[in-house]
Amino acid sequence: MKLLAFLSVLALVPQETGAASFSTKERKRREEQMPEEGDASEVLPLSPDNYGEVIDLSNFEELTDYGDQPPEVKVTSLAPATRISPAKSTEAPKTPSSKPTTSRPTTAGLILSSQPNHGLPTCLVCVCLGSSVYCDDIDLEDIPPLPRRTAYLYARFNRISRIRTEDFQGLTKLKRIDLSNNLISYIANNAFCLLHALRELILRENRLEALPVLPTGIEILDARLNQLRSSGIQPAAFRALEKLRFLYLSDNLLDSIPGPFPLSLRSLHLQNNLIDTMQRDVFCDPEEHKYTRRQLEDIRLDGNPINLSLFPSAYFCLPRLPIGCYT
Repeated sequence: MKLLAFLSVLALVPQETGAASFSTKERKRREEQMPEEGDASEVLPLSPDNYGEVIDLSNFEELTDYGDQPPEVKVTSLAPATRISPAKSTEAPKTPSSKPTTSRPTTAGLILSSQPNHGLPTCLVCVCLGSSVYCDDIDLEDIPPLPRRTAYLYARFNRISRIRTEDFQGLTKLKRIDLSNNLISYIANNAFCLLHALRELILRENRLEALPVLPTGIEILDARLNQLRSSGIQPAAFRALEKLRFLYLSDNLLDSIPGPFPLSLRSLHLQNNLIDTMQRDVFCDPEEHKYTRRQLEDIRLDGNPINLSLFPSAYFCLPRLPIGCYT
């Protein structure tokens, strides 16, 4: 009896030892399979024992089955717009006509059909406002071709050295030309004579030695600060200018008074020249002692080497004596 009980105990001992050995090996295997602390790359194996640890069913609203649709992306900032080059047209190119039509740009109603020495239309180099063209201080060396409607031209402070016959050809509406402060030493004799609407011609501060033929309708001629000589002014050049009112020839090289003058003249400036003598009839007609030139009130001869007291008979028709030296 005791023997049977002893044998039963011996039969149970190996089984418990094997079970304990199996439990130890299984625990080590599981520990090796478990991820180390902080290792985010390992995922717990899904089993009925740990199902609640792997999938938190309390947050099931966050799990969305997108299926074939891409997930929604939230945009936090706008990316800069990018230019998309237009696709090339698949239409066949149009064949240009044999006579293409071109439109010329206009500025203030003036057609730009001319090219000055800058290689650009005049009204892109100058400023065109209505019938006025302003070409001041842009280093012009010649008169630019002007629109036909030009009535007022201002081309001051440039480097223009000559005036040609064709520069103002056909510009019948010109009323004022101002070419002050240039380098003009030559003007074609007939450059202005066909400008019948011209009223004011300003040639101040140039290098002129002679005056061209002037249009009969001119009212103001300003040629101060040049190099004009008496030989450069034609005899009786001003007598036919029946509308001339203001004549400014001061600061030149004149050695005589370039008369006679029209009855319309009101102001005559000849100061700072080389005038040393005077004709009796330069202002008055010796045969008409009762005639008085009431309009000619401003005559300046100061700055000349002339003694005005030596020519008393030359002033009897004037309302005022000329300004100058009387001693």
